[in-house]
Amino acid sequence: MSDVFGNALLDYQQGNYSEDITTHSSLGDTDCMPLPYIFRDFKAMPTIEQKALHLAEGKILDVGCGAGSHSLWLQEQGKEVVALDVSKGAIATSKARGVNSTFCTDILNYNDDKFDTIMLLMNGIGLAGTLTNLPKFLSHLKSLLKPNGQLLLDSSDIIYMFDADEDGGYWVPGDGDYYGEMEFVMEYEGKKSKPFPWLYVDFNTLQRTALYCGLTAELIVEGEHYDYLAKLTAVQ
Repeated sequence: MSDVFGNALLDYQQGNYSEDITTHSSLGDTDCMPLPYIFRDFKAMPTIEQKALHLAEGKILDVGCGAGSHSLWLQEQGKEVVALDVSKGAIATSKARGVNSTFCTDILNYNDDKFDTIMLLMNGIGLAGTLTNLPKFLSHLKSLLKPNGQLLLDSSDIIYMFDADEDGGYWVPGDGDYYGEMEFVMEYEGKKSKPFPWLYVDFNTLQRTALYCGLTAELIVEGEHYDYLAKLTAVQ
């Protein structure tokens, strides 16, 4: 499988920065993912991410670590952190930047350890792919938590992307699937990834799904653009 994302990160890390990643969504939108932003330091991170990093404690798992920016900051604070990503290029980049502990695999295949904090930042919960898969995804993450452990994740309610009706409702195209389910293709230097599903989940839906999985979802902070940070803990 072509590692478009990882190849772009490695190029940037090695000083071969010529272009950014282009993303194509199932809504027909084309956006740019600037590589320098993926390598940002703490000061350049959104408030939601900064808050999550401050809340992270104990042994930490950084799921979908990308270039390792979050793991690096935690490491600099003396925290014990494992950076995990399915992308070989992302893991190679994280190692090159100095992340000490890494693991290259799909999170659903990971059962090697348990953690006090599991982070899924930059909409890492999107790895669930679909709302139907979210219970399985959350249940697996729950199984990786130590007693009194926490999941820290951010996501967005993307209802704002759809047209509003006169009665205040929204017109959402499609066949009845949840409106936060999307499909993306990444493109870099003329090469495209395979299409992959990605989930944006509003907090109320996350809260209901979490409860179904025996987790309590707490809204920690809301961002400026329909985004939020949530903390999930096992129901006591």
